[in-house]
Amino acid sequence: MAESPAQGEHSETDPVPTGEPSPEVELTPAMVLGNVAATQGLLAAVLLVAGWYFSIPAAAFGVASEPLSTGAPAVALGVGFGAVLWVGNELSTTVADAVGAAYDERLRELLAPDSPGGWVVLFGAVLPIIAVGEELLFRAALIGVPAASFSVSPWLLAVVASLAFALGHGAQGQVGVIVTGVLGFVLAAGYIVSGSLLLVVVAHYVINGLEFLVHEYLGVDPLGTSR
Repeated sequence: MAESPAQGEHSETDPVPTGEPSPEVELTPAMVLGNVAATQGLLAAVLLVAGWYFSIPAAAFGVASEPLSTGAPAVALGVGFGAVLWVGNELSTTVADAVGAAYDERLRELLAPDSPGGWVVLFGAVLPIIAVGEELLFRAALIGVPAASFSVSPWLLAVVASLAFALGHGAQGQVGVIVTGVLGFVLAAGYIVSGSLLLVVVAHYVINGLEFLVHEYLGVDPLGTSR
């Protein structure tokens, strides 16, 4: 019978500890962008399939034949609406920084591409997918559909949807949650007043696009802050 190794000794088949930690997987911008695009795209697909399966009218989502709903006026108003909201977001960041409640920008910095091709993918695919997915969920599915189906006040639904929208952005810190909640309610108001999903999708894209363009691509710091 073979003798077992004495206590404190290692057999030839035992792994020998090296004292070095196992290597950690470093997330690259491409990996993060791919994950975000996949999850948001899946979310949008599920919502669209659910709408088709349950025969929900397109108008309940905020998609109609009127120009203000799906035409050029909706796009133009969405661009202007998004630009105004981005300015408001910048001012809120400045105020938060002034009172010592800094906005957590690590998520945006993590998503910032590190190559020209990455920027093309971000602006041409990832940000549009995010805008469509989140507006389908937080504005169309949580406000438009129940308001049309159950005669519930859309403004009450806007409060609930905005709270969910804020909590869904918890990675941006406490200040980010508050700012996002307010932003979500203003987007909800734009959706309710206009009845257009396209308008708020464009506005959402403009807000996110300007965030990345100004602060990550051009490297401009928010007003009153420094990196």
